Amino acid sequence: MMHPLNFAAGWWLILAAFASGALIGLGFHREEFLGGYMSFRRRLVRLGHIAMAALGMLNVVYGLAPLTAGAGLPASLPGMLFLGGGISMPLVCFLSAWRKPFRHLFFIPVVQLLAAVALVLKSLR
Repeated sequence: MMHPLNFAAGWWLILAAFASGALIGLGFHREEFLGGYMSFRRRLVRLGHIAMAALGMLNVVYGLAPLTAGAGLPASLPGMLFLGGGISMPLVCFLSAWRKPFRHLFFIPVVQLLAAVALVLKSLR
């Protein structure tokens, strides 16, 4: 295991995704739950739940990757960005479902995740 923080945090994100899915699932049988199937709120809650699971898996996979450092950057930087994106993406989704103006914060996880992938790709050269 090369990136233990990402590996552990990834599994915690997956556990949180399962738990949040179970909680959310308690209301999905009701047609009007969170404003109905196609409502903005319900779509954002579903996206947050799935993002938590998917980005948790991405952190687990990165946790198993060999340490890399490129262009004078610390090897831990992509891992910190993946971890930040894994936490901030579902958080922004859930906050946006709660209050629409939070949708303007989506640039935060997007920039973190794009930067993480770019740094990983750069280190592969």
